[in-house]
Amino acid sequence: MESLTTAAWRRFQDEHPHVIDGTVALLLFGISFPGSVLSSTGHRPPHPWWIGVLVTAVACVALMGRRSHPTAVAAVACASAVVVTLLGFEPTVLLLGPAMFALFTLAYRTNRRIANTVTFTVAVLVAVIAVIVHPHTTVNLTVVAPVAILVLPTAFGTSSRHLRAFLDEARARAEYAERTREEAARNLAAAERVRIARELHDVVAHHLAVANAQAGAVAHLMRGNPEQAHGIATELTKTTSMALRELKATVSLLRQVGEPEDLEPAPGLAQLEALTSALAAAGLAVTVTTEGAERPLPPGTDLTAYRIIQEALTNVTKHGPTRAATVHLAYRPLLLTISILNGDDGVAPVAAAPSSGYGMVSMRERAQSVGGTLRAGPRAGGGFAVVAEIPLHAHPIP
Repeated sequence: MESLTTAAWRRFQDEHPHVIDGTVALLLFGISFPGSVLSSTGHRPPHPWWIGVLVTAVACVALMGRRSHPTAVAAVACASAVVVTLLGFEPTVLLLGPAMFALFTLAYRTNRRIANTVTFTVAVLVAVIAVIVHPHTTVNLTVVAPVAILVLPTAFGTSSRHLRAFLDEARARAEYAERTREEAARNLAAAERVRIARELHDVVAHHLAVANAQAGAVAHLMRGNPEQAHGIATELTKTTSMALRELKATVSLLRQVGEPEDLEPAPGLAQLEALTSALAAAGLAVTVTTEGAERPLPPGTDLTAYRIIQEALTNVTKHGPTRAATVHLAYRPLLLTISILNGDDGVAPVAAAPSSGYGMVSMRERAQSVGGTLRAGPRAGGGFAVVAEIPLHAHPIP
């Protein structure tokens, strides 16, 4: 309830600033009446009381422009304070009220140098004049009290300005942090879209290449060897079904929150046998060899290894000089080395291939995404080799 009242009050201040200033000016003008006849020494001022009220009224009217012209308003209000002191009126808080309010506004809306200069000047003038006009009055009433009355509003206004600057900076930092969070979320969303697009490319490119090879084989064998053509056609059906399942699993990543999930498990090296069978039906003989003790891989590493092999074998199907390939998996304590070879019996590529073609770029980016490396290039005796080294700690590079 208190917070609602505070918010309503602040909204009223923002919407009706002149009403607030007018009310303050009327209050200060009202308290100037007793201030013009008050005397701690028992002696009445040498001038009629209404003169002090009239001079104070000028300062109160000037307060209406304190928001737009704080320096000018402070000059008028301080001049009225000097005048009433010079006329013999005692410089009490009642007569100096307009000057106090003007000095607070000056300190709040300008800088420290201007506010301190104006405050020091008017405080010295009022104190000196009060001592001259009231020589028999104590120093506390002629010097200490007026100086304190004029200095305190300036100090309070300066503190309020510093607090406002601190709050503005904190608000700006909060807004910047919010914008940064939104930008980070957009970057993460963009990176996820790129990852899904890469998945779609790998799935579609591989299965379409295999299906195209199988369909060509069926057309070639249809008349001469119908039984073999029928077997390849059956494998073609399996290939397209697998493609549909993987596409469904990948596109399902784009589901909205709250939609039912129907996700196929991400492919991995466990599906390597199904992959080689599909490629065999397309006419590519794939030999898989393993070195070292096989062990379960982290999901991201498992998917990366499978996609690199899938992409490399797809390239062999489309561009390889021979219809045979070898996949060699070497398990070491902290590293998995994957070699996909087509051609002679060499192992490593003799030169790094340029990053041309989406398939090569995709394989290299996949290896780098899990902190690994990938080399690809022609082999000395003909053919091509792809060698990927993937760490088994499953910590992607930043």
